[in-house]
Amino acid sequence: MTSRIADMPRDEQPRERLARHGVETLSDAELVSVVLTASRGRTTLDVARSVLSDGLLALARRDWRTYTRVTGIGAANASKIAASFELGRRSVIRESPADDPIHDPGMLARALIVRYGHHVQERLGAIYLDAKNRVIREREIYVGTLNSATVSTRDVLRFALDDHAASVIVFHNHPSGDPAPSGDDLLFTRKLVEAGKALSIDVVDHLILGRNRYVSPTRIPTARAVAKSIRRFKNAP
Repeated sequence: MTSRIADMPRDEQPRERLARHGVETLSDAELVSVVLTASRGRTTLDVARSVLSDGLLALARRDWRTYTRVTGIGAANASKIAASFELGRRSVIRESPADDPIHDPGMLARALIVRYGHHVQERLGAIYLDAKNRVIREREIYVGTLNSATVSTRDVLRFALDDHAASVIVFHNHPSGDPAPSGDDLLFTRKLVEAGKALSIDVVDHLILGRNRYVSPTRIPTARAVAKSIRRFKNAP
């Protein structure tokens, strides 16, 4: 196998293929190779295939510092890969202009999944809205362990008061990829809604983010419905 991309036939070089046929025609390995800087003895395409040995999703979920364990990566290339993934996530955080009101939290959830669905630690955040449902601020409030986050409704609502928010959308991810709400999730949601009412802050939604879908325990009305709701969420397509 050739040790340089430049030695490959011109039509097979990733950057040449990108220029001629468009970025959407490149394979995952070719896209990663375009980001990388060549290393001695291996083409960037060889290195890209190495880091993709477990698939693209696994690569996106890895701590960028572990990329350097792959021969030929190095700190510079590792940071480029990490930055590329993060830019992609940030580019879809909002699907409408910043001044547009949020009428459908579900639209926001799909963007948040891209941002947070890959994390291996549980993260909880909130999006604070003004009286016209326009975004004032997004805050990441907690980063937890592998399985849980220590959450305080007081802190979530304190930030709402600090930002003079009329309402709040809370979100957190499940590192397992399954967004089914736990008993703690349901209890936290109920306490948050009740505390919000006491402060005249509307808790619009609580979005639990999985790998590629989400659920909202805000809409589970009673404890009696918990078991049925969890089964329904788990079996949802």
